[in-house]
Amino acid sequence: MTSSCRDGRPREPALSEVEGSKPSKARQYFLRWIKFNAVGGIGIGVQLAALAIFRSWFMLDYLLATGLAVEIAVIHNFLWHERFTWADRPARRPVQSLVRLVKFNASNGAVSIVGNLVLMRLLVGELRLNYVASNLVAIVSCSLVNFLLGDRFVFAAEAEAKSDAVALSG
Repeated sequence: MTSSCRDGRPREPALSEVEGSKPSKARQYFLRWIKFNAVGGIGIGVQLAALAIFRSWFMLDYLLATGLAVEIAVIHNFLWHERFTWADRPARRPVQSLVRLVKFNASNGAVSIVGNLVLMRLLVGELRLNYVASNLVAIVSCSLVNFLLGDRFVFAAEAEAKSDAVALSG
């Protein structure tokens, strides 16, 4: 499809329109980071809503409420990351999705739960800061580590995963 600029001159094709072209690795990584943060942003809403429900409606202790809210957000984020953030690395079989969920929960989930609980204990328990503001600080603090774990461990490209397995065994 050809189009023209406002002044009538022919428009140069965008890089994505040139046959055989694809964005640089740095651009792909940046776009994935943007997707990761978009999913994470929604996950923050899910986590905060769950935290508020567990604290306000069920009157749970702030640490128990935090742990449950983080787990709900972890599962939410996994489902979206598999279908959106790392959609270019689809699971080959349903069992691979299950393995990824276990890996995601063990890595991202552990970082999120341990990081959130430690930071919440410090910020709320010791410094007596607001639990919602403290939870936001904890979430942001864990996000970079979680992105790297997701990209390099949970959703690693198959060729990279095989080379990692070889490197670990040898």
